[in-house]
Amino acid sequence: MKLPPPRTLLPLLQKVKSVYVLWYGYYQILPKPHRYSLGHRIDSLFIETIEAISSASFLQKGEKQPYVRLAIKKLDTLRILLMVLWETRSLENQRYAALSIPLDEIGKMLGGWNGQLMKSLDYARDKQNSPNPTQRTGEK
Repeated sequence: MKLPPPRTLLPLLQKVKSVYVLWYGYYQILPKPHRYSLGHRIDSLFIETIEAISSASFLQKGEKQPYVRLAIKKLDTLRILLMVLWETRSLENQRYAALSIPLDEIGKMLGGWNGQLMKSLDYARDKQNSPNPTQRTGEK
């Protein structure tokens, strides 16, 4: 029996998934007080970010932006909570860096995606509001 080929993911989604797998390894060895509080919340935010990006990737262009913005919001919160883990010395410097660097790249990717969506929505809105240049004055 042949297995189906692996499903290709949006590069952004692949990157978030890879960072989540790395996080999951760190999550398992966090000190207990933070594993069941901050660690659990960070884990949930990772999953919610993945869900938002995944949802946006399957929607029509005009419907994507709320999900991209939600992913940005979740990612920003996740990064702040990771910083708290690091500042309380529950996450080592190397591990913090190993998570923070790709999360910053993901943030830039999401920001770029959001910018593209805003431009295309503005273009569509401008096109819709501008008069048709082939239409003569007084014609309907």
